[in-house]
Amino acid sequence: MTTKIRNGTLNLLSLAALFYFLWWAPGNLDGYKLRIINLIAINAILGLSLNLIYGMTGMFSLGHAGFMAIGAYVSALLILTAEQKTTMWILDPIAPWLLNLHTPFIASLILAGLAAAFLGWVIALPVLRLGGDYLGIATLGFAEIIRILIVNLTPLTNGSLGLKGIPAHTDLWMSYGCFVVVLIFMVRLMNSNFGNVLRAVRDDEIAAKTMGINTFQTRVLAFTIGCFGGGLGGALMGNLITTIDPKMFMITQTYSLLMVVVVGGLGSITGSVIGSILVTTMLEWLRFVENPVTIGSFHIPGIPGMRMVIFSMLLIVIIIFRREGIMGTREFSWDWLFPAKPSGAKGVRGQ
Repeated sequence: MTTKIRNGTLNLLSLAALFYFLWWAPGNLDGYKLRIINLIAINAILGLSLNLIYGMTGMFSLGHAGFMAIGAYVSALLILTAEQKTTMWILDPIAPWLLNLHTPFIASLILAGLAAAFLGWVIALPVLRLGGDYLGIATLGFAEIIRILIVNLTPLTNGSLGLKGIPAHTDLWMSYGCFVVVLIFMVRLMNSNFGNVLRAVRDDEIAAKTMGINTFQTRVLAFTIGCFGGGLGGALMGNLITTIDPKMFMITQTYSLLMVVVVGGLGSITGSVIGSILVTTMLEWLRFVENPVTIGSFHIPGIPGMRMVIFSMLLIVIIIFRREGIMGTREFSWDWLFPAKPSGAKGVRGQ
């Protein structure tokens, strides 16, 4: 009981420290740093949702960018005003039923996640009968289909022009509030009996079937929940950047999320959080390699995309020398800071 009280107290103190930082940061940090801090929370949500699919259930999916796109567009369409929509749709008129459709931001986040989850469920029914690399290829194909549909369904999405002037509702409180809710949900989920079922399906699907587990329904449910997280993260990102277009949701977006999961550790909630911090900050810090450099009379022109090359090389090194990632399948525990003292041998009463 003492350990539970100690851990609960430390959890509350950590949450209070996070709240204090969220209160302190807007008045003391510039806009660029605030955006990076927001992106860390959003990437953590996306990393956790992809880790649920890939690391915790064992389904190799490359379609997360497509579900992000669904979430981003659904949320944006629900919070843009009728005047903004009328001005923005210039290639084709907007669908009449969509013009006056408007909801509060929180409702748009929930509906964005539900829309992505529903589409994920529809896709999961045929696709999850595949496995391994075939599943990855199929989900990659669906993500590309979603992106192409966004480009061509101009009355709904404004096509390749994208959506601009989206209200910037995503601030530190919103992004980290959603992150804390997702984190608590993931911890509770993986500590429940269903979490044990997911691990069983991941480790040995045949043995799980022998134990009476409906592995297909389990995988479909895990995939659907992960897609909800993808839609939620996409909606938050769209409202942070305030402009979205189909090019934002290409396969490279999924690769960045895979970096988060692989670097942190497949199957580790803590690893996804650590991976989001490292990947987000490193990708921003490495921007300097794309700028032109002059050393005396020697000039090196900037090479666009070089930061991704360098980061990919670092990822390869991690995979070669530490395939399990930083955390592996381990989770952070306060017990690491307070190791149990070995109980000494009690004296034996002499005869």
